[in-house]
Amino acid sequence: MANKEIIRKQQAQQQSDSFESMVDMVNHPPHYTHSTRECIDIIEDVTGEQFEGYLVGVIQKYIFRYKHKNKPLEDLKKASWYLDLLIKKYENVL
Repeated sequence: MANKEIIRKQQAQQQSDSFESMVDMVNHPPHYTHSTRECIDIIEDVTGEQFEGYLVGVIQKYIFRYKHKNKPLEDLKKASWYLDLLIKKYENVL
């Protein structure tokens, strides 16, 4: 019985991994893009001048926790995505 449970869990994980490989979980995760606008655009509209602080906080969050999750590389890529966005904001200002 225990072997069947292990196999079932492995199959479920493989299905999950397969789905995530088809979906861009860093640049456009589906839970942030289900609307006509992406979540990050709405956050920028709402936070206004404080958007930079929001980006810095999110970058710090992903850097802080990447070693403590199942997918550290994904968290590092997310931190990089937000850092790239922050850099682009500065490039447009300067």
